[in-house]
Amino acid sequence: MFDALRHSWALLFGVLLLMLGNGIQGTLLGLRGAIEGFSTLEMSVIMAGYFAGFLGGSRATPWLIRRVGHVRVFAALASFVSAVLILYPVVVDPVAWTLFRVVFGFAFSGVYVTAESWLNHQSTNETRGQTLSLYLIVQMIGIIAAQGLVLTADPGGFTLFILPSVLVSLSFAPILLSITPTPAFQTTRRLSLSQLYRISPLGVVGMLVMGLLFSAQFGMAAVFGTKAGLNVGQISIFIAMFYVGGMVLQYPIGWISDRMDRRQLIVGVSALGVIAALVPLLFAGYPALLVAAFFIGGMSNPLYALLIAYTNDYLETDDMPAASAGLVFLNGLGAIGGPLAAGWALEAVGPDGFFVYLMIAFGGLLSYGVWRTTRRPGPSVDETQSYAPVLPSASPVAMDLAQELYVEAVEEAAEAAEAEDAQNAGESGETVSEAATVR
Repeated sequence: MFDALRHSWALLFGVLLLMLGNGIQGTLLGLRGAIEGFSTLEMSVIMAGYFAGFLGGSRATPWLIRRVGHVRVFAALASFVSAVLILYPVVVDPVAWTLFRVVFGFAFSGVYVTAESWLNHQSTNETRGQTLSLYLIVQMIGIIAAQGLVLTADPGGFTLFILPSVLVSLSFAPILLSITPTPAFQTTRRLSLSQLYRISPLGVVGMLVMGLLFSAQFGMAAVFGTKAGLNVGQISIFIAMFYVGGMVLQYPIGWISDRMDRRQLIVGVSALGVIAALVPLLFAGYPALLVAAFFIGGMSNPLYALLIAYTNDYLETDDMPAASAGLVFLNGLGAIGGPLAAGWALEAVGPDGFFVYLMIAFGGLLSYGVWRTTRRPGPSVDETQSYAPVLPSASPVAMDLAQELYVEAVEEAAEAAEAEDAQNAGESGETVSEAATVR
């Protein structure tokens, strides 16, 4: 872990600054939208704009990098991010904010892709898993800490828009100054969505549901908080609890997933998500909201990596990288609809609609997972691949990094099995030879 940190600390520090900026603006827009009198429907469209842009950016950035290079793409897109953050309080209009969010999501996706490319380039086979874990932890810490920074100024003023702009601008220095040779950007062949569905129906449906779940949490939690009458401090803590839960429970669930039928674990985690979403509907009060947020985040964040691991259990080694683009696309497609559906539920039901929506999403995955258990047997635990932590906000590069870990784990397991077979064969030969000598 320390070896990975020594080689990548500057890049990780830059990513931390990026996540601080992104975490502030996500919460701030929900608060400022209520101050400006935007309706819940308008806010849901605004929040969905980020995920539409993110999906487009994740698909366009590789082409841009191959055309002009990593450094130029990173500098240009990061400048767009910084500029858009300043424009929000200048042009206060729901249509303009939607367009800003699309640009912001597109640019942020591209920034992720380039930063993660350098991160992957700097890691070795020995440090790749540690680097991915550190990257996940840094992302979580950045978003959690951002919620504290929201409390440093009035959401109705300019300061909280300037602060993330400055943080994003400062992130350029450690990232651009720490890189060595620019990595070559390669694209893997892709599996079609129909091929992916035939290989793992639960993986495909699950990734769509994960997009619906994560985008609602990331985009609409602050909107829920304002509609529920929470103050700024309460909203910040409430949002932070989603990510605290995800960070705390990611590794225990990952450890369990390597030791049992992953399909059963997906069903169990989804069931716990349903129960967590029910808590605020059954028990009034702010503590119930915090408990619900902790366990909803604690279930949804690991579910993403769990579904990837489950899908890989049915893939050949050569197809694992090819599957990553389709899985990212499915998650991004679902993410566009998450804020829209959550906003409709908030309008139709009131504040409770936020948790009703999350409960239905978890329940849908639970029901489909149970049905899939009746369609075919799951793979043996001995045949499953190791769990690699990765967040729903991951770009295709982070997904490829996780897939490389899966491939390495398969190859190491195969080599270990061959060595064991060779050892057993040698011992068997020695036994035969000894028996012949005795005779």
